[in-house]
Amino acid sequence: MLMSQVTSAEPAVAIAVPVVARQVTVRIFAADATGSGAIVRHRGETYTILTCAHIVGEGEDERFTILTADGQKHVGKRLRSPVLSGSDLALVEFTSKTAYQVVAIADTKAVAVGDSIYAAGFPNWQWTSADAVEDTRTWGIKALRVTDGEVAMLPEKSLQEGYQLGYTNEIDPGMSGGPVLNRKGQLIGINGRLKYPPQGISAFTFTDGSAPSEQMYQQMEALSWAIPATAFWQALK
Repeated sequence: MLMSQVTSAEPAVAIAVPVVARQVTVRIFAADATGSGAIVRHRGETYTILTCAHIVGEGEDERFTILTADGQKHVGKRLRSPVLSGSDLALVEFTSKTAYQVVAIADTKAVAVGDSIYAAGFPNWQWTSADAVEDTRTWGIKALRVTDGEVAMLPEKSLQEGYQLGYTNEIDPGMSGGPVLNRKGQLIGINGRLKYPPQGISAFTFTDGSAPSEQMYQQMEALSWAIPATAFWQALK
């Protein structure tokens, strides 16, 4: 079951993008966290997942459980890449004889404020009724959520850890590491930061150490934030 909140004036797009999201989004179970990821590369029987570093941690020998769209579980291990150093991104690999869909990566130069986008991932809990919340970590792939929205901010300077894509979509804990897709189902970013972070304005420090103005901060805190494809394109190449 695909739990989608997508609404669009173009039904064909609204249907197609959640289908792509379901195929390319994986669930990651780590020792201390649960998150999401996107399948970005396939070589032989080896698949590479892009996710957030804060999901997989820094352990050298830690193994992860990867849940794919067919409900199968795989053993994943972190792939180190110096290109991703300093960003909240990580690569995880797993092997399988089964063929899985790899997400296409968009030309991020074409991303603009106002573009319709879709954010996918596996929230750790979901509302099952008006007054009941249920833990989804035993739901498997049934917990997948796809939300619609639009690009709202593309600041000239990147925030710390590579965050530079602000968008209106709702994302919840557990969706970090999941893909942000354009209307063609192409990857433009990786979910990572939720709206209204408890750290306040300190969560929006730029890489040069400066802080946004109060007016800019009020706009930024009302958005979810992703790391755009430009931050990981070179690592995948």
